[in-house]
Amino acid sequence: MHKQFLLFGILIFVLATNLDPGVAIECFKCVSLNGNYKACDDPFHNNYTLEILESPCLGGRKGRNGLFPATACIKLSGVYDDNGDTITIRGCALDSGTLTTDTEIIRMSHCGGFYFEDR
Repeated sequence: MHKQFLLFGILIFVLATNLDPGVAIECFKCVSLNGNYKACDDPFHNNYTLEILESPCLGGRKGRNGLFPATACIKLSGVYDDNGDTITIRGCALDSGTLTTDTEIIRMSHCGGFYFEDR
């Protein structure tokens, strides 16, 4: 019995010393308006885009101060109705753990129109 506890203790120690508590995902963060930043636009190729790779990618949580490790990479793309300009935004977000999906951008499907900077 004592031997089992010793082996269990050694196993826990090895696992605890090999875990990295700061692990977070990496996401590309950029904005392209009318194709002015080709590295951000589609078709997207991650060749030669290390300058826009955010590692670790951090985001805010609803009702909390500070930045936290992101849980998802996001891409938003659209066309402005008023003049036909295109926009692509890449970044990261995290699930804040709230009970309602209406405030969690990564828990909802987002198809259709949206407003960006009052347009």
